[in-house]
Amino acid sequence: MKKFADVLQSGDWKAEKHVPTILAPETAKVDQAIEVTVHVGSDIPHPNTTEHHIRWIKLFFHPDNDKFTYELADFQFTAHGEAVAGANAGPAHTEPKATVVVKLKSSGTLMAMSYCNIHGLWENSKRIEVQ
Repeated sequence: MKKFADVLQSGDWKAEKHVPTILAPETAKVDQAIEVTVHVGSDIPHPNTTEHHIRWIKLFFHPDNDKFTYELADFQFTAHGEAVAGANAGPAHTEPKATVVVKLKSSGTLMAMSYCNIHGLWENSKRIEVQ
């Protein structure tokens, strides 16, 4: 039986266009409102076509010394050029980039997961210290 660990792919987001980038401060104060941006294709653009696109990005937080991981945000990218006129003839495309404001009470790890409709699930993580 497969588990997420068996199918999640990772890599250096500067060299692999599918890895979600996490842009967040290295440190924050307890309950300080901080912006966290997740983006697929920040250094190497990912295609955004009807045939090949990022469908969603999820953002999680795993606090130090906690058993559980908490979902912070779920971003759906639903326009990829589809239209009655045909593939890539549509009037709108959503880019796989989103920002959320969060307040954290402890240090931990921000984790992002993205889904490419052709190349599957990708992950990345970033440590954040909360003082």
